[in-house]
Amino acid sequence: MPEAPNTVAAATVLSVVIPMFNEEEVLPALVTRLRPALAGLGVAYEVIAVDDGSTDRTAELLAAFRLGWPELRIIGLRRNSGHQAALTAGLDRALGAYVVSIDADLQDPPEKIPEMLELARKDGLDIVYGIRADRASDTGFKRWTAGLYYLLVRRLAGPSVPAQAGDFRLLSRAAVDALKALPDQQRVYRLLVPWLGFPSGEVTYERAPRPAGQSKYPLGRMIRLAVDSVTGFSAAPLRVATWLGAFAFLVCLGLMVYTLSAHAFDHTVPGWTSLFTGVLFIGAVQLVCVGLLGEYVGRIYTAVQNRPTYFVGHDTFVGHDTAAERSEGATTPLSQGRSGSRT
Repeated sequence: MPEAPNTVAAATVLSVVIPMFNEEEVLPALVTRLRPALAGLGVAYEVIAVDDGSTDRTAELLAAFRLGWPELRIIGLRRNSGHQAALTAGLDRALGAYVVSIDADLQDPPEKIPEMLELARKDGLDIVYGIRADRASDTGFKRWTAGLYYLLVRRLAGPSVPAQAGDFRLLSRAAVDALKALPDQQRVYRLLVPWLGFPSGEVTYERAPRPAGQSKYPLGRMIRLAVDSVTGFSAAPLRVATWLGAFAFLVCLGLMVYTLSAHAFDHTVPGWTSLFTGVLFIGAVQLVCVGLLGEYVGRIYTAVQNRPTYFVGHDTFVGHDTAAERSEGATTPLSQGRSGSRT
């Protein structure tokens, strides 16, 4: 007879949440390295693989690995909802007293998880960040854009945001519950987690190259992450728009004086260049300001819609794998994500 869900939850010390999208190539290597690292802990654990609507053999391979690895738990989302939404789905359903989030690409070493857990228990920490001390395996462009991103968010969100910390981190149950209580819809956990202000520590490591597969964060998604980070944690872009408007107004005053002077001395034809330039400048500033306003209005629109950010198709945990979840179109609380949980 299966163990009651509340008993399992009480006994689970560590949950490892891994968002996955089309990771069939790297999945065998991930299991090979992750399983012995967790087995050596000597505590009850679960590995939550969140299949974010993969279109390759990721779901098939996960099911095969689970046959010989009972601690592996599979949550399948009905469609691709995005990395942060898949991470949210795992955090929402994790049972452990501590929860580690890690990507499937093995650029963040799973062998560091025991060190994270030991540090959290020894020093009574609620958060342990994985800090990328060496990014030599990344391309120069990747390192440059990452450095620019962390510089920007630390200026806007404050120095509490650790530099070079991604989504490889350990959270206590108290920190996870605090995150679940937040109403944010477009979530960026690398900013939300430091904002909580819980006691934290760091574990450093060298970022390794991806052993197989392709990156799920191309330039477009990196830009979207940066935009969500800035607009989600600061109103500074709106103040920039205000200053641009003030600067454009001063430029217009200067051009007006120049135009009147040219007219007084019958030099109106030469003024065409400055007029044309001024019109282009004012138009560009207006477009930038409208775009910034649009970003914030879009966030308000998303919040007003209040739509669930992910839908769970199935969860292999006995306490969640219900007939209602498996049926098409189910909208029970177990099959839909909380509002305010996706980036």
